[in-house]
Amino acid sequence: MTFLGHVVTWFTTGSHWQGTNGIPHRAFEHVVMSGAAVGAAVLIALPPSLVLGHLRRFGTVAIRFSNAGRAIPSFAVLVLAAQVIGIGAEPAFIALFVLAIPPLVTNSYVGMADVDAEIRESAKGMGMTGWQAMWRVELPVALPVVLAGVRTAAVQVVATATLAALVAWGGLGRYIIDGLAQRDFVQVFAGAFLVALLSVLTELFLALLQRFTVSAGLTHRYRGKNEPFVGAGSLPQPA
Repeated sequence: MTFLGHVVTWFTTGSHWQGTNGIPHRAFEHVVMSGAAVGAAVLIALPPSLVLGHLRRFGTVAIRFSNAGRAIPSFAVLVLAAQVIGIGAEPAFIALFVLAIPPLVTNSYVGMADVDAEIRESAKGMGMTGWQAMWRVELPVALPVVLAGVRTAAVQVVATATLAALVAWGGLGRYIIDGLAQRDFVQVFAGAFLVALLSVLTELFLALLQRFTVSAGLTHRYRGKNEPFVGAGSLPQPA
């Protein structure tokens, strides 16, 4: 039997779909861990980034902080957290949380700061306060770029959550880690395939959600701006 034939047999074995080590349970653990990390990052990173983008202040600091976060390997964060806290869910959560922050900060700040000055002036001319203009005018306009940051963070976290298995947590990474320990490369391949599939499904789900959340005109306007920031020199200048 070929290698792919063994993989098909692995997926069609009933025991791999049942119990705490079954695919549904491991996929659920993977989604919960990823969702918790991304959700926490959204709650902590989005509000200050949106406010700074609205004010168009401290952009260089925010983006450099974000870029520094991109340079930190998730595996290094995982190891350091495990040494301080111990093995389990906590170090995995911290590593994934840190991974999710940079794209959220970058896209949220740039999306808000890049709103046309004419739109800001129109909101002011309608008698809106700064905060009213931010939430009712600027944020809807910046939403395509902001949501692109959320999508990027979510896909990165889902793909990296396999590291949780290294600190005795669950998720689909268990198939990869356990398969390597047992030299069961069919199981390793199956685990990698499941992680890749879940990452693709995450991207498709969030893209669909964005399509129904953002107007078609704004989506067309920001097409190609999923990663709008490329360096400190690209920061929008204050009006």
